[in-house]
Amino acid sequence: MNRTGIKGDIRLKSWIQFLVTVAFIMVIASVSSLLRIRIDLTGDKRYTLSKPTREKLGNIKNDIYVQVYLDGEMPVPLKRLKRSVREMLDEFRIASGRKIDYEFINPADTKDATQREAQFTELYNKGLNPVNIQVSDGEGGRTQKMIFPGMIINYNNIEVPVNFLKNNPSVSYEQNILHSIEGLEYEMIQTIATVTSDTIFKVAFLEGHGELPEIDVADITINLAKFFTIDRGSINARPGVLDTYAAVIIADPLTEFSEADKLVLDQYIMNGGKVLWLAEQVEVNSDSLVTGETVGLYRPLNIEDQLFRYGVRINPEVIQDLDCMVIRMSVSAGEQNQVVPAPWYYYPKLYPSQDHPITRNINKIKGQFVNTIDTVGLDPKIRKTILLSTSDQAKTLSPPLIIRLNEAGQIPDEQTFNKSRLPVAVLLEGVFPSAFKNRMTENLLPDNTIQVKTESVENKMIVIADGDIIRNDVRRLGTTGTPYPLGQDRVTGEMMRNRDFIVNCLNYLVDDHGIMELRSRELKMRLLDRIRIKNERTLWQLINVAGPVLIIIIAGLIYGFFRRKIYVK
Repeated sequence: MNRTGIKGDIRLKSWIQFLVTVAFIMVIASVSSLLRIRIDLTGDKRYTLSKPTREKLGNIKNDIYVQVYLDGEMPVPLKRLKRSVREMLDEFRIASGRKIDYEFINPADTKDATQREAQFTELYNKGLNPVNIQVSDGEGGRTQKMIFPGMIINYNNIEVPVNFLKNNPSVSYEQNILHSIEGLEYEMIQTIATVTSDTIFKVAFLEGHGELPEIDVADITINLAKFFTIDRGSINARPGVLDTYAAVIIADPLTEFSEADKLVLDQYIMNGGKVLWLAEQVEVNSDSLVTGETVGLYRPLNIEDQLFRYGVRINPEVIQDLDCMVIRMSVSAGEQNQVVPAPWYYYPKLYPSQDHPITRNINKIKGQFVNTIDTVGLDPKIRKTILLSTSDQAKTLSPPLIIRLNEAGQIPDEQTFNKSRLPVAVLLEGVFPSAFKNRMTENLLPDNTIQVKTESVENKMIVIADGDIIRNDVRRLGTTGTPYPLGQDRVTGEMMRNRDFIVNCLNYLVDDHGIMELRSRELKMRLLDRIRIKNERTLWQLINVAGPVLIIIIAGLIYGFFRRKIYVK
């Protein structure tokens, strides 16, 4: 065979190899598009859905339509949040068997100001929180723009809002964006699981012992109603009266519990019922402060022995903290009085633990006349986690005590504030012993045949040494009242995170699928080292310019070498 024929065979083989390669790539691409094979190569597995999320999405019966109001011109960090939302929705869509569809909407995409304002009002009424940002106007200037970083989930004509953006003033803007991205999976799947569930858990506010009235817990009731059916009711020594509830809330009782009520509550816990305790051992009448002073007195509730058996003790002492809320105080300014804000050490800002899903990435909590709490006992079956604590500059006062309003205007002796991180709220998990073990109970309940269970199933409860954490302020108008948002500081307008804390507590208590654990998810910020960039700028510029040229030259030499090997005999 001549040289021309050999070259022709080589070209034919090359073309065949080329066509086979192209066909192989097309087959792989087609199969991949059908199978949706995805590999998460990130170190923190940010694109991998948890097992509880996949299970919930796999059980969705009907289609879900999602409207995401995070589109249009926005700063780079928000664009990163937008991209993360889109990627998460793509993962949700695949895991649900394509039962989730979504679109991104710019609510400000209209030149009609009236129509734009109507759209903003509608989104706000649906539960999305607006945020003001600065964007470029295209002419080198900056303008203010309102956005709604959140989504509306529509399922069976039921619309539920999901807000993305965290707003913790104690961390930077970039960190808030990162925390928002970390919480995307939890916020989205928690809402989807609630709206698609065939079973809605029931939660009851306990009555009968002077607990907070409905108006004082109106705000948290509205927010808990997004996840649960909310009831109110008394025990009245009725065995099993609490059995239909996934959890009960005991919100700041004023009078003692009877032994019969304690037994009913104890057996509810033994059988798996969850309890959120908010109780104090010192009674302070805040309303009396309008006269200039009030008193703090020891207030037994007859639940001390019961809580002790479960592993905690609420101490009859009131906390003062240098990191505190402020109140309005009238001071003399010449011939006139002037109202100024002043620190009120009896209203501490409580620090949430950042190591637990209940309290991770939430800001400080507003407390009022808070007591301390101790963990007791060494029962290995009970795990104890501190959820809230004071700052590093706190102290305690024991009753009886006189509390004067003019203390707000006095310079404190900081040396006396020498107690650090005093516990205020504790999570208890495990197997609890009954408070009525080895006790006579025949005469406590109307049915003497009831068998008292002496040890609980695997269970959990939360004990908070401040009943006011769950109480919203009320604007009184005669015999009626309008509740303020829970946690709102009426002096500064700052929103403390009482509402988020209580909602997280209840969701954690009734969560049997591990969804709340998603709040522990942590993504690492991979920020550029600015000092290293400055020092190595010239080197990397040289690499970026000369590197591609060098690669082309080397590739050309290799190609020429093998070409000569093939064609030159």
